Amino acid sequence: MATIAPTATLGPIRQTYATAETFPPVARAYTQVSNVIKELGLLRRRPGFYALVGAILAVCLGGCISGFILLGDSWFQLLIAAALGIVLTQVAFLAHEAAHRQILASGRANDRLARILAAGVVGISYSWWDSKHSRHHANPNRVGKDPDIEVDTISFLTEDAAQARGIRRLITRRQGWLFFPLLTLEGLNLHALGIRHLLSREPVKRRGLELALIATRFTVLAVPLFLLLPLGTAFAFLGVQLAVFGVYMGASFAPNHKGMPVIAESARLDFFSKQVRTSRNIRGGWWVTWLMGGLNYQVEHHLFPSMARPHLAKARLVVRDYCESLGVPYTETSLWRSYAIVIDYLNRVGLAARDPFDCPTVSQYRRA
Repeated sequence: MATIAPTATLGPIRQTYATAETFPPVARAYTQVSNVIKELGLLRRRPGFYALVGAILAVCLGGCISGFILLGDSWFQLLIAAALGIVLTQVAFLAHEAAHRQILASGRANDRLARILAAGVVGISYSWWDSKHSRHHANPNRVGKDPDIEVDTISFLTEDAAQARGIRRLITRRQGWLFFPLLTLEGLNLHALGIRHLLSREPVKRRGLELALIATRFTVLAVPLFLLLPLGTAFAFLGVQLAVFGVYMGASFAPNHKGMPVIAESARLDFFSKQVRTSRNIRGGWWVTWLMGGLNYQVEHHLFPSMARPHLAKARLVVRDYCESLGVPYTETSLWRSYAIVIDYLNRVGLAARDPFDCPTVSQYRRA
């Protein structure tokens, strides 16, 4: 894990970044591992598995719709809203896998499926997410190149935390403890960022199609809500659905890299070291794989982005053995421990936004 230590007892903290010296190159490691993975057939598509997952999600979505109709004007509708948030997150996982060419045979077909699922069902811009996520995969945790460690309310780097001002400074000071409460707004944030991207002047692939899909999806969701439910209940339904979606998405993606080494912008690293050392796996077996849509095998996913979800567990055994033989750290922990690591890391980064006289001992001397 990247070290973040105080430069003085009460002074600002300093974040150290991984370089080529920190991560010595591992010659031919990725080529060797890839050959074994291919020989074992772990890059084959699994259309039957994804057809089953799609069918299960369709049934769950149908159950949410049926429950909504049967309950009518009732505050128990908020339970349906929570269930819908969970189902839509699972659909987002499926869109993520389609975007990585894991489901269908051709890239174009996977793109089409991912766009329909992301924009038409979940309601977020596929083109915005795909661009952002591709840059993350190319340079995970690299300063200036990974958009996932850029400032967005939360600061992931001490330099960004130190520059926080106003209300963001107040948030940054306790951002570890506030991380999960803030995720209740992440669903709304994801929708807003996608819409802003689609309405921007920069070139966007399939801009009109995505806007049409998102508008249709919003209409299909909002019209029954505001026609069949009182205004307050309808807004509460939307709020709960977005909050559950945001927390579930954030809780699934955050454990993967937060608190792992941060790479200097100028560092030149080999692909294997870069991907393995910045990624964290989550233990737990099949139930965690279902809960997180395969994101619990983050190391293997970063090494082989097009690998179908059912193959990740077998690939883990191969990659872990190679890492052990090469002396490359292979990070794996429990889900709850990963959350504790994320909270601790964000709190330590947030120290850069605090007044040095916030120290309780210093405060006693000041009052004296």
